[in-house]
Amino acid sequence: MKIDISVDEAAAELQISVTCRELTPDIERIIAMLRMMDHQLTGKRNGEIHILDISRVLYIESVDRKCYIYTDGEIYESDLRLYELEERLEECGFLRVSKSLLIQLRKIRSLKADINRRIRITMQNGEQIMASRQYAEALKKRLGVK
Repeated sequence: MKIDISVDEAAAELQISVTCRELTPDIERIIAMLRMMDHQLTGKRNGEIHILDISRVLYIESVDRKCYIYTDGEIYESDLRLYELEERLEECGFLRVSKSLLIQLRKIRSLKADINRRIRITMQNGEQIMASRQYAEALKKRLGVK
């Protein structure tokens, strides 16, 4: 890997360029991390609105038409719908794994095949999530797993 850095005092904003032979899962992860640096979410907890750094989010779950944002040890409620969060966070390394769940791919510890072509996902905090068979192939493809 070759890294080129050029300092230009006339530059209006930071620009990062990636040149590669093919787009691999590793390169996608690097791009997602760069995009995450500028992204934040808001979530409510105990009557207060909190500004959350996306890199802290493990997964987002929709329950009874409300979305909950899970970090390591804390849960926040979002005013946004799951599809709105999916649109905002897709480029930041999040992926829908069931009708009601979005997960951050960088927070996955392990995967295990389950019955009916579902996948059991263990997150970094030890929590287990099921990817439905409808979304299992997209998950494996995004992670570069066969």
